[in-house]
Amino acid sequence: MRTASITPTSVERTFGAEEIIVSKTDPQGRITYANDVFVRVSGFELDELLGQPHSVIRHPDMPRAVFQRLWDTIREGDEIFAYVKNLATDGSYYWVLAHVTPSQRDGRTVGYHSNRRLPAPAAVREVEELYDVLLREERRHGTGNQAVAASGALLSSTLEQRGVSYDEFVWDVINRHGGVR
Repeated sequence: MRTASITPTSVERTFGAEEIIVSKTDPQGRITYANDVFVRVSGFELDELLGQPHSVIRHPDMPRAVFQRLWDTIREGDEIFAYVKNLATDGSYYWVLAHVTPSQRDGRTVGYHSNRRLPAPAAVREVEELYDVLLREERRHGTGNQAVAASGALLSSTLEQRGVSYDEFVWDVINRHGGVR
Protein backbone atom coordinates (compact mmCIF):
# COMPACT_ATOMS: atom_id res chain seq x y z
CA MET A 1 0.00 0.00 0.00
CA ARG A 2 1.48 3.34 -1.00
CA THR A 3 -0.21 5.60 1.57
CA ALA A 4 2.80 5.89 3.88
CA SER A 5 4.69 7.83 1.23
CA ILE A 6 1.91 10.24 0.26
CA THR A 7 2.85 13.86 0.87
CA PRO A 8 -0.13 16.22 0.83
CA THR A 9 -0.01 19.03 -1.72
CA SER A 10 -2.09 22.14 -2.24
CA VAL A 11 -3.55 20.75 -5.47
CA GLU A 12 -7.30 20.21 -5.41
CA ARG A 13 -8.97 17.40 -7.30
CA THR A 14 -12.57 17.57 -8.26
CA PHE A 15 -15.23 15.43 -9.81
CA GLY A 16 -18.50 16.04 -11.60
CA ALA A 17 -21.39 17.59 -9.71
CA GLU A 18 -23.57 14.77 -11.05
CA GLU A 19 -21.17 12.06 -9.86
CA ILE A 20 -21.44 10.20 -6.57
CA ILE A 21 -18.52 8.55 -4.81
CA VAL A 22 -19.76 5.33 -3.22
CA SER A 23 -18.09 2.93 -0.86
CA LYS A 24 -19.09 0.19 1.54
CA THR A 25 -17.16 -1.11 4.51
CA ASP A 26 -17.33 -3.95 6.98
CA PRO A 27 -18.14 -3.11 10.63
CA GLN A 28 -14.47 -2.32 11.30
CA GLY A 29 -14.34 0.23 8.47
CA ARG A 30 -12.42 -1.88 5.94
CA ILE A 31 -13.47 -1.16 2.37
CA THR A 32 -15.52 -3.93 0.77
CA TYR A 33 -16.79 -1.94 -2.24
CA ALA A 34 -15.66 1.17 -4.10
CA ASN A 35 -17.32 2.49 -7.23
CA ASP A 36 -15.42 3.69 -10.27
CA VAL A 37 -15.77 7.35 -9.25
CA PHE A 38 -14.11 6.61 -5.90
CA VAL A 39 -11.30 4.72 -7.63
CA ARG A 40 -10.73 7.49 -10.19
CA VAL A 41 -10.87 10.43 -7.79
CA SER A 42 -8.76 8.79 -5.07
CA GLY A 43 -6.15 7.60 -7.57
CA PHE A 44 -6.01 4.14 -6.02
CA GLU A 45 -6.54 0.95 -7.95
CA LEU A 46 -9.57 -1.02 -6.81
CA ASP A 47 -7.43 -3.88 -5.51
CA GLU A 48 -5.44 -1.37 -3.43
CA LEU A 49 -8.64 -0.15 -1.75
CA LEU A 50 -10.43 -3.40 -1.03
CA GLY A 51 -9.68 -4.66 2.47
CA GLN A 52 -8.02 -1.42 3.51
CA PRO A 53 -9.35 0.79 6.31
CA HIS A 54 -11.39 3.69 4.93
CA SER A 55 -8.89 5.95 6.68
CA VAL A 56 -6.51 5.17 3.80
CA ILE A 57 -7.84 8.39 2.21
CA ARG A 58 -7.80 10.44 5.44
CA HIS A 59 -6.24 13.85 4.86
CA PRO A 60 -4.12 15.20 7.74
CA ASP A 61 -6.14 18.46 7.56
CA MET A 62 -9.22 16.60 8.83
CA PRO A 63 -9.82 17.00 12.56
CA ARG A 64 -9.84 13.65 14.32
CA ALA A 65 -12.76 14.88 16.43
CA VAL A 66 -14.97 14.99 13.33
CA PHE A 67 -14.15 11.36 12.53
CA GLN A 68 -14.73 10.42 16.16
CA ARG A 69 -18.19 12.00 15.98
CA LEU A 70 -18.87 10.25 12.67
CA TRP A 71 -17.90 6.81 14.04
CA ASP A 72 -19.75 7.35 17.31
CA THR A 73 -22.89 8.27 15.35
CA ILE A 74 -22.89 5.39 12.89
CA ARG A 75 -21.92 2.83 15.54
CA GLU A 76 -25.05 3.89 17.41
CA GLY A 77 -27.03 2.98 14.29
CA ASP A 78 -27.67 6.54 13.12
CA GLU A 79 -26.83 8.21 9.82
CA ILE A 80 -24.59 11.26 9.54
CA PHE A 81 -23.79 13.96 7.01
CA ALA A 82 -20.30 15.43 7.18
CA TYR A 83 -17.94 17.54 5.13
CA VAL A 84 -14.70 15.61 4.64
CA LYS A 85 -11.36 16.49 3.06
CA ASN A 86 -9.80 13.38 1.52
CA LEU A 87 -6.28 12.60 0.31
CA ALA A 88 -5.58 11.17 -3.15
CA THR A 89 -2.57 9.00 -3.98
CA ASP A 90 -0.71 11.87 -5.67
CA GLY A 91 -1.04 14.07 -2.56
CA SER A 92 -3.86 16.17 -3.94
CA TYR A 93 -7.03 16.61 -1.95
CA TYR A 94 -10.74 16.54 -2.65
CA TRP A 95 -13.68 17.69 -0.56
CA VAL A 96 -16.89 15.70 -0.26
CA LEU A 97 -20.23 16.02 1.45
CA ALA A 98 -20.56 12.51 2.87
CA HIS A 99 -23.72 10.70 3.88
CA VAL A 100 -22.78 7.64 5.92
CA THR A 101 -25.31 5.05 7.06
CA PRO A 102 -25.11 1.74 8.86
CA SER A 103 -26.02 -1.32 6.77
CA GLN A 104 -28.23 -3.62 8.83
CA ARG A 105 -29.21 -7.25 8.44
CA ASP A 106 -31.44 -9.06 10.93
CA GLY A 107 -31.17 -6.11 13.32
CA ARG A 108 -27.41 -5.96 13.46
CA THR A 109 -24.89 -3.72 11.72
CA VAL A 110 -22.99 -5.62 9.03
CA GLY A 111 -21.13 -2.62 7.63
CA TYR A 112 -21.47 0.96 6.49
CA HIS A 113 -22.46 2.65 3.25
CA SER A 114 -21.23 6.07 2.18
CA ASN A 115 -22.39 8.30 -0.67
CA ARG A 116 -20.31 11.40 -1.29
CA ARG A 117 -21.09 14.41 -3.45
CA LEU A 118 -19.13 17.46 -4.54
CA PRO A 119 -19.82 20.18 -1.96
CA ALA A 120 -20.50 23.83 -2.70
CA PRO A 121 -17.31 25.95 -2.44
CA ALA A 122 -18.90 28.39 0.04
CA ALA A 123 -19.84 25.46 2.29
CA VAL A 124 -16.27 24.17 2.22
CA ARG A 125 -14.92 27.62 3.16
CA GLU A 126 -17.22 27.80 6.16
CA VAL A 127 -16.43 24.28 7.33
CA GLU A 128 -12.69 24.86 6.86
CA GLU A 129 -12.85 27.71 9.36
CA LEU A 130 -14.22 25.39 12.04
CA TYR A 131 -11.87 22.56 11.09
CA ASP A 132 -8.84 24.88 11.31
CA VAL A 133 -9.81 25.81 14.88
CA LEU A 134 -10.22 22.13 15.78
CA LEU A 135 -6.88 21.20 14.20
CA ARG A 136 -5.07 23.93 16.14
CA GLU A 137 -6.56 22.49 19.33
CA GLU A 138 -5.50 18.96 18.38
CA ARG A 139 -1.93 20.11 17.70
CA ARG A 140 -1.68 21.57 21.20
CA HIS A 141 -1.89 18.08 22.73
CA GLY A 142 0.71 15.35 22.81
CA THR A 143 -1.12 12.11 22.24
CA GLY A 144 -3.80 11.10 19.78
CA ASN A 145 -6.34 10.41 22.52
CA GLN A 146 -5.67 13.73 24.24
CA ALA A 147 -5.90 15.56 20.92
CA VAL A 148 -9.20 13.93 19.99
CA ALA A 149 -10.67 14.56 23.43
CA ALA A 150 -9.61 18.21 23.41
CA SER A 151 -10.87 18.98 19.90
CA GLY A 152 -14.02 16.95 20.56
CA ALA A 153 -14.72 19.05 23.64
CA LEU A 154 -14.04 22.21 21.62
CA LEU A 155 -16.39 21.04 18.87
CA SER A 156 -19.11 20.30 21.40
CA SER A 157 -18.70 23.66 23.15
CA THR A 158 -18.65 25.52 19.82
CA LEU A 159 -21.87 23.83 18.74
CA GLU A 160 -23.41 24.47 22.16
CA GLN A 161 -22.51 28.17 21.92
CA ARG A 162 -24.25 28.28 18.54
CA GLY A 163 -27.22 26.47 20.02
CA VAL A 164 -27.13 23.63 17.50
CA SER A 165 -26.32 19.94 17.30
CA TYR A 166 -23.70 18.68 14.86
CA ASP A 167 -26.46 17.59 12.46
CA GLU A 168 -28.11 21.01 12.67
CA PHE A 169 -24.76 22.71 11.98
CA VAL A 170 -24.17 20.61 8.86
CA TRP A 171 -27.74 21.08 7.60
CA ASP A 172 -27.50 24.82 8.19
CA VAL A 173 -24.34 24.94 6.07
CA ILE A 174 -26.01 22.81 3.39
CA ASN A 175 -29.14 24.98 3.32
CA ARG A 176 -27.29 28.30 3.24
CA HIS A 177 -24.76 27.30 0.60
CA GLY A 178 -26.73 24.96 -1.61
CA GLY A 179 -25.13 21.80 -0.25
CA VAL A 180 -23.59 20.51 -3.45
CA ARG A 181 -22.36 22.14 -6.63
